[in-house]
Order: sequence, then C-alpha cells, then structure tokens
Amino acid sequence: MAKEGLPFVLVPALIAMLLAYFQLWIFAAVFAAIALFMAYFFRDPYRESPEGEGLIVAGADGTVTRIDETDEGKLVSVFMSPLDVHINRSPIAGKVTKAEYIRGKKAPATSNTASFTNERNSLTITGEQFTVRCTQIAGIMARRIVCWSKEGDELKRGQKFGLIKFSSRTDVLMPSNTELMVKIGDHVKGGETILGRVI
Repeated sequence: MAKEGLPFVLVPALIAMLLAYFQLWIFAAVFAAIALFMAYFFRDPYRESPEGEGLIVAGADGTVTRIDETDEGKLVSVFMSPLDVHINRSPIAGKVTKAEYIRGKKAPATSNTASFTNERNSLTITGEQFTVRCTQIAGIMARRIVCWSKEGDELKRGQKFGLIKFSSRTDVLMPSNTELMVKIGDHVKGGETILGRVI
C-alpha cells in the first residue's frame, strides 16, 4: 500500500475500534468498511513492464476515455475510477527534463476540458529516441496530486513516480509517429499495457 494512504486507513480503523469498545457495532462496522476500502484504494501492486524498443506504456490504471491527434502529437487519456489503482508510472525510460505543476479547477475528471483547466502536474520524460509528456490531472474528488519525481531524475519504463488521491485522470502525449495499440473504452494497467509503439 502507498504510504500516503496510511492516514486514510488508520483514522477510520481507530474510530471503528473505539465504537466497538462501546459496543456500537453497526457504526463500528461502517468505519471498518471505510478503512478496508481505503486500504484497497491505496493498494500498490507489483507490475512488470514489457520489453522492446519504441514502446510506450500506460501511465495509470483505468479506462481510455479520449484519444486525440494534435500538432504536438498523439494523446491518450485514461480515467481512474475509485476502484482503479491510483499509482502513476513512467510511460518510457528516460530523464525528467521538465516538471510543471499548474494550479487549476477541480472539475469532473471525465470532462475532456479537465486536461486544460484542472489542477495538474506534467512530467516531460526524454528517452534515447523520443520524448513523452505524462500529466496527472486532479478530478472533482481529488485531494492532492502527489509526485515523487523532479527534474533531472532518471526513470525506468513502468517506474512509479506518483499518485493522485481519489478519482482523476492521466494523459500521455506521444510522438506523432506513434502506432496506437489501444482504443476508447479499453481498460489499461499502468506500467504494463502498451499504449503505442513509435515507428
């Protein structure tokens, strides 16, 4: 479990124990259930990234809700529901050449405009052959974006670099010459599912 989730687990667990001490079993069960859900929400499963040149993997678990082709490249947006793993992972191996945090709104993460208006944190990761930008976007329920990496850090493909608390989305901007391997509606796993291959 991600250490950032500990307060969200311990507080309801302690309340549940206190209520159980006073034999308030129904209320104790409610808070115990909350503690169990939080432990599940902040889970941090092991992931093994695929090997191969030019591969770009998902930056987060969730459902592909948007695919765009812009002047900057091809963008794949993944929405993380409260039931998805919320750990973020590097789509490629490379160096963090830019880290930019932008204060913004907390509109629903399902909205396509969230990529431009919501609170977000972008990492530009430069590999040996190409560059991607992975953006953490806060949703309406998000409390805080957590990013453990900074400019100058070296990341492996699939390496954890942060998380977003509660529902949110992660955008990955890839080069224009990327052959996409996902479609809207696909459910992906961060660090494992191949979003595309640069050709």
